[in-house]
Amino acid sequence: MGTFEELVAEGAAVPLEGWDFSWFEGRATEERPPWGYAGLIAARLAVVSAALDLQTGGGEVTASAPVLPPRMAATESWPPNALVASRRLPLVVLAADAGPLPFRSSSFDLVISRHPVVTPWGEIARVLRPGGTYFSQQIGAGTNRELTDFMMGPQPVSPARSVEVARAEAEAAGLEVLRLEPVWLRVEFFDVGAVVHFLRKVLWTVPGFTVERYRDRLLDLHAHIQEHGAFVSTSTRFLVEARKP
Repeated sequence: MGTFEELVAEGAAVPLEGWDFSWFEGRATEERPPWGYAGLIAARLAVVSAALDLQTGGGEVTASAPVLPPRMAATESWPPNALVASRRLPLVVLAADAGPLPFRSSSFDLVISRHPVVTPWGEIARVLRPGGTYFSQQIGAGTNRELTDFMMGPQPVSPARSVEVARAEAEAAGLEVLRLEPVWLRVEFFDVGAVVHFLRKVLWTVPGFTVERYRDRLLDLHAHIQEHGAFVSTSTRFLVEARKP
């Protein structure tokens, strides 16, 4: 284990492209949701003719499916991620997270999304074929609030990512919610460098984070980890499945 300055410098130097979290091995852990999202979408991708992956990141999860449908498309808003994803998936289109989606209405049997920044429910309903399904693992309200509050002081929890809001917005778009399942998961950070990289990568945890701006809090967090062995937080996730009538 390095000094505070060495750990911070290491966390600040890790490239941010894609959503491969293997760098955190041995430095941070997060419980996995019980449903196994990658396996669930793999089973669905194998039996449809056209699917769309929204906000694919580097395409890692979708590309892990053994079988992709004949027409497989993805969107990504950040060009470096889109470039990474284009090496894994047959069609990746640059598109804003909030829409509009650059596809014709009733184009897809299945729309998927893992940890979307925003869910454009109206656009999802538009591009789904009748009987088509939206299937997504989402970040819930107040995720990692312990880390947010440690760095920024107590912060209000927005209901925008709550399951109640997800249900209401899905139904307002004309979709029938079939499954809506929340879960709370233990997160542990074992060194301050892992926290620095995480906050650079998962931007909404501490909006506007920079090492310089939060150096004093990082020092306190480093001391906390040295004393307790880890900084413990809680992530929230929920699985949502909605069908277009």
